Amino acid sequence: MEQLFGIKQENLIENLSVTQLIEKAVCDGNGKLADNGCLVIKTGQYTGRSPKDRYIVRDDMTRDTVAWGKVNVPMEPAVYEKLKQKVMAHIADRKMYLVKSKAGADPDHSLKLNILCENPAQAVFASQIFIKDTARTGYDADFTVIAVPSLKARGAEDGVHSEAFIILNFTERLVLIGGSLYSGEIKKSIFSVMNYLLPERHILPMHCSANMAEDGRTALFFGLSGTGKTTLSADESRKLIGDDEHGWNEHGVFNFEGGCYAKTINLDPEKEKEIYQALRFGSVLENVVIDADRSPDYSDDSLTENTRGTYPIEYISNAELSGMGGVPDTIVFLTADAFGVIPPISRLTREAAMYHFMSGYTSKLAGTERGITEPQTTFSALFGEPFMARPIEEYARLLGEKIDRHQTEVYLINTGWTGGKYGVGKRMSLPLTRRMVNAAVNGELKQANYRHDEIFNLEVPVHIEGVPDDLLNPRTQWQDAADYEKTARELAQGFVKNFSRFPGVGEDIVNAGPRQ
Repeated sequence: MEQLFGIKQENLIENLSVTQLIEKAVCDGNGKLADNGCLVIKTGQYTGRSPKDRYIVRDDMTRDTVAWGKVNVPMEPAVYEKLKQKVMAHIADRKMYLVKSKAGADPDHSLKLNILCENPAQAVFASQIFIKDTARTGYDADFTVIAVPSLKARGAEDGVHSEAFIILNFTERLVLIGGSLYSGEIKKSIFSVMNYLLPERHILPMHCSANMAEDGRTALFFGLSGTGKTTLSADESRKLIGDDEHGWNEHGVFNFEGGCYAKTINLDPEKEKEIYQALRFGSVLENVVIDADRSPDYSDDSLTENTRGTYPIEYISNAELSGMGGVPDTIVFLTADAFGVIPPISRLTREAAMYHFMSGYTSKLAGTERGITEPQTTFSALFGEPFMARPIEEYARLLGEKIDRHQTEVYLINTGWTGGKYGVGKRMSLPLTRRMVNAAVNGELKQANYRHDEIFNLEVPVHIEGVPDDLLNPRTQWQDAADYEKTARELAQGFVKNFSRFPGVGEDIVNAGPRQ
């Protein structure tokens, strides 16, 4: 009988339903059931991704195609082989849960996945976040993930930084994850795989959410954590294609996943009711505190601010279950500017879209990380740089080509602060932000009048129905105009300094960004 990585047949547990896996997780002490039916798990020391512990094996396939550096850290084959043998020895005599799934809703561009988990709670996660492929027979797969959080590396002795390791080997089509129970490592490893493979097919992989109107008009939402990407794309008037990872091919967009992985900190049942209602039996809550009555407290960040909820996309009532949409006619870049100087909405030219795509700006807030007392600029190219293996310019070039070909409208929307920095100003109203988003995706702004923002080199609408005109000009929201000017120019300089790391980019793109 065929074996999978030498795992004894009696130890390989496959074809379990989500309900059976949840039962295993609870009985084995790997999780608890909340009163809303969710499986609640704690991930221990690692409550988020560990980017310094992520490696790509540098071999003949990847040597000249990966953008090596702090994001894509190389691992030599000999070091990989040593750790791989440790993983193989670890799984040889223990129960492993096999989840057969797929990445990529487009059948012409999907990957068959085998996800092997020693923890049944992670098997629940894998079952719900990826596209189900339970009918597949045999063990043949395009990529395999082996997740063994109980196996801890020995740091420098094993050629790594710590006890955790996430290793991608594109030649062997294998991902090894050890030392960390954070489920996002499984999800983002496969995202990284898709981001590496698809550009060769002229498909743009994107860290974005996507939805579409009843007539098929499709919109994309890019944004780093905390900018509202998941919240704003979950619109009851539009079908949700997916909340996080998509590809854009010649026919339109397609979801990489079959589920959603939403932040749940301070989840509001009124403002984010689609997400709130999706958290029920079959869903997984990660590092969410539950009280004595097993009721989730979404405001409790004592374990981490990065609390998460995972649920299959069919739990969203208006989801597009095919996972596919049309060619995007609107793109929205979301930023949470904690300095309060970026206009709440701006229209971008093709060149400006490429500039802001490569910049990927948002802010870190005071109090969210140790040592941060003032808002800090954060730039993550493509709004997801840690997952992009190839050179940033390669992805940006693909975006520019697709915007040109399809005449896609692009907007920059600030979901952050107005009237002053964080701590002085106030957060943008979510209902007003939704109104601006709707004006963009519905085509209302194509005929709007615009003013030019000199500092940020942006085209800003002067009027949007349902939005106060003065809110559209952040300068008018500040009590001290000189303070606004100083803060805005400092942030613009931050953009310029960050973009200097792309010396080969054409002047037309450089000149589309903020002014020095």
